[in-house]
Amino acid sequence: MSKTLLIIGTIRLPPENLAAARPAMRRMVEASRAEPGCLDYGYAEDVFDPGLIHVKERWADQHALDRHFASAHIAEWRAAWPALGIGERQLHLYEIGEARPT
Repeated sequence: MSKTLLIIGTIRLPPENLAAARPAMRRMVEASRAEPGCLDYGYAEDVFDPGLIHVKERWADQHALDRHFASAHIAEWRAAWPALGIGERQLHLYEIGEARPT
């Protein structure tokens, strides 16, 4: 049985570019959530650090993640980074087992 994959981390952009970035982020999130094997996908603005975006993704398996990385919407999202000033990325991939309540 394949392990669920979790990607967690942050990206950073200049705070003044947040308004311009929101439509691109929305397109990326909506398209990613519609992909087979996407269990969760989201971006959240940090309430204390303007321009810091928290990233959380869960994928059913490596095959689903590989398809995601080859998708047109991720290519479009990455192509938008220079204009939006997205530079600093700190993303980490984890293999996880079953979730349990805490």
